Order: sequence, then structure tokens, then C-alpha cells
Amino acid sequence: MKVEFEKERDGRWIAEIPQLPGVLAYGKTKPEAKRKAYAIALRTLADSVERGSIPATVSRFFKHGLARS
Repeated sequence: MKVEFEKERDGRWIAEIPQLPGVLAYGKTKPEAKRKAYAIALRTLADSVERGSIPATVSRFFKHGLARS
């Protein structure tokens, strides 16, 4: 997933994943912001799967797709 970064005036970094609306995180360093954004992205994708939606970003990781209940 593509991550976009921006540095705030106070020195913090913002990491955002544009493919997943609302997924952004702050960090003291660029790597910290990236790790936090990835963690939020994984939680967001897991929540979508639990609700029955299989986003393309998830289904491409599974060779045979996901079983639907």
C-alpha cells in the first residue's frame, strides 16, 4: 500500500494511506508514523472482513479467496 507523509511544523510526522479513507497516524519519526498507519490499516481491513465486505486489498492476499458465511 502506498503511504504518503507530511511533516508538521512541530516536528511530528503524519502517515496516510490514501486507498483506505481515514487511515492516518502521527508519529515522532517517519518510521513510527508509518508503523502506526499500517496497524490502523490492518484493523480497518479486519473490521471490513468481519462485517462481510472483502476489500480488494485483502482478497489479493488469499490465493483462493475468503469463505463467506
